[in-house]
Amino acid sequence: MIDAQLASYATVRQLEYLEAIEKYGNNTQAAKALGVNRRAVDRSIRSLRMHAAKMGYAPSHGMTKTVPPGFTVRGVSSYYDVDGKLKGQWVKAGADDEQREAAMRAAAEAMSEELPRLDPVTPPSVSIAQLATLYTLTDSHVGMLAWRKEGGADWDLKIAESTLVGCFAQMVQSSPSAKIGFVNQLGDFLHYDSATAPVTPQSGHMLDADGRFSQMVTVAVRVLRRVVDLALAKHEKVIVLMAEGNHDIASSVWLRVMFRALYENEPRVEVVDSELPYYAYQHGKTLLAFHHGHMKKNDQLPILFASQFPKLWGDTVKRYCHTGHRHHTEEKEHSGITVIQHPTLAARDAYAARGGWISERSVTAITYHAEYGQVSRTTVTPEMLQ
Repeated sequence: MIDAQLASYATVRQLEYLEAIEKYGNNTQAAKALGVNRRAVDRSIRSLRMHAAKMGYAPSHGMTKTVPPGFTVRGVSSYYDVDGKLKGQWVKAGADDEQREAAMRAAAEAMSEELPRLDPVTPPSVSIAQLATLYTLTDSHVGMLAWRKEGGADWDLKIAESTLVGCFAQMVQSSPSAKIGFVNQLGDFLHYDSATAPVTPQSGHMLDADGRFSQMVTVAVRVLRRVVDLALAKHEKVIVLMAEGNHDIASSVWLRVMFRALYENEPRVEVVDSELPYYAYQHGKTLLAFHHGHMKKNDQLPILFASQFPKLWGDTVKRYCHTGHRHHTEEKEHSGITVIQHPTLAARDAYAARGGWISERSVTAITYHAEYGQVSRTTVTPEMLQ
């Protein structure tokens, strides 16, 4: 019989899994009956049990007293009678700072189970095996609202979509036919992370926003789908990075989950799967490293990546680290690695305009050789679309 308390925490899909497991006896048979991968069932039920335990319900461990939404269990004290039967419990609870991210992660995993998988597309007829082209989009702030009259340029959902797709298409068209195309979405792709208010995730600062959260998500996914498809048409293999930014800490999680599911049946697409905000990719003897820039300054990154990825560091002779966050260009050689800080395509909002922060808006595609490092560079600006 289905555990009613556990089922109360389940999504519609998880409840379907529970019912199938009850009917067919185990996860393997349930998955077979539903026509899904058994790992999807395992992962979904495990996520459900973890969520229930966080709320105080894990009967196999004697935890049966739950806490209200918005709180998490900090500790449980149980006492038993002389026969070993549970007589009572004290449950210590506190506000759950991580609940929003965990909820979004669970929602993304549940949503990815239902997403239609995209069919493989025909690869390009020509590709240069030794080359990899890196296409960087950082600090795109889809969902931000900016007006020219406030000292910057216009920026809203419609302008963001046309600008990002248009500039990316020009980068692809102007770049060599490299075997590998690396879509480097370097963080802060979405302007904010909350479905209830346009605020920054950590400090709660109010932001100028265009449209509802659902509209922002729709446009963001559509842009990234188009970007990946453009790369697939040009390159034999496409690597996709959805990096964590300070504006979209939780959204970067569901973007990774969603795009892994979307392109699950496309063998030419690889989505970087990492919970850390530091990422590295080896292309022959060339190391490509990535960090949004919100947690470490540029001069701290060389030693961090050398320590975090010692084998990749030792196996390479040309090394480049890519960052964003500060919305302007900076490039500096350090001991063993060059740190390249990328600007943004987004216009300045009122906060940036009043603060006097000015930078040239552009995106850059950089092509790397497996042996010799950087060999070419293409820069595109919004003005080139006019």
